[in-house]
Order: sequence, then C-alpha cells, then structure tokens
Amino acid sequence: MRATGTEIALEATPGGFGTPPFPGGGRVRAQGAELVVEASDGSERRAPITTLRAAARLAGLDADELSGEALDVDPGAADFLGDFYAFATAELEGLRANAEDPSPIHLWPEHFDVAFEAGDEAAGQRATYGASPGDEDHPEPNLYVAPWRTPEPSPVWNAYGFTGAELAWAELVLDVDPRGAALGFWSAAREALGASA
Repeated sequence: MRATGTEIALEATPGGFGTPPFPGGGRVRAQGAELVVEASDGSERRAPITTLRAAARLAGLDADELSGEALDVDPGAADFLGDFYAFATAELEGLRANAEDPSPIHLWPEHFDVAFEAGDEAAGQRATYGASPGDEDHPEPNLYVAPWRTPEPSPVWNAYGFTGAELAWAELVLDVDPRGAALGFWSAAREALGASA
C-alpha cells in the first residue's frame, strides 16, 4: 500500500503470490518458501522465509519493531498454495471474461482467497466468485460463490458458514476435467442468480 497508494491487494505470481508491480517497477513476492524482492532494473534478491523481521529487511523496510520469532513455513504447503493460486486465477480469468461489470481479480490478504466480483447489483445478481485455501469453517481449500444479497432458494446454495455455494477442492480434483468442473460450478451459481453468462 505504501508503494502504490492503493488498497491492500495481492495477486498470484510465479510459484506463489505477491504485490502487483510497483509504479516504478519491481515487486515483492513469495515463491514457495522463499521471499523474492524484484528490483526495477530486473535484478532480484531472495532468501528463505524465516521471520517477519528478516523478510522486512530483505524488502528494504524498517524492521526494528517486527517479530524475530521463527515462522514455521512448510515448503510442500507453500508449493501447493502456489499451484492453487495459479489454477484458481487462470480459471477465474476465464469466468471473468464473460462476466457483467467485473472487478479485477485480487488475492485478498485478510483471508488469502483469490476472487473477483461481478453482476448487476441493483438486480440482486452481484456476487463474489473465488477460491479459498481454507478458513475457520473450512479446513480444506474450496471454490465459492458469495452473493451480495440472499438469493432465491436453490440446491446450488450449499455453503457452510456463509450464504452461497462451495465446492471442496478434494471433490474438484477427482473430476476428470477439474478446469471444466471449476468453470461449471461458478457458472451454475451465476445462472442461479439470474445473471447473464
């Protein structure tokens, strides 16, 4: 936020997630279990993610007030997150291409879900379409649709912990066509809202 002057939003980047490119070039991103600081001249610095203090120092920020407590970063889980965000972002881009009044796709640091919003709000059709690595109500990753208004009853609205639709990642990856299943899931919810394709 300090570099861009805009809202705090991340995006999927190679092997993980990071900031959008800074106005003058460069960005900071996580790739697997490493932090990568890209400079505007194309060079980069990288180091294993160990503590918040070390990460801030690598990024060139004041780190004195930050914790030096070790972060327990699981390399396998970090690699999975990179793959998950890459898959979700690519499929959401396909859905967004035909959506009405879509917002940009962001990876939101509050919940670490990747999502965009679309649909006619006045007609009760606006919703958030996304993918979450899990939360307090969902211990596993999932795809979701969260309508902005309570929708008409439908079997589509099967979510636990919020009003909307959800598809567990474990169920999605068993499909012979996970990409088609993801798009089909989001599209079915959009149709249940009465939104155009």
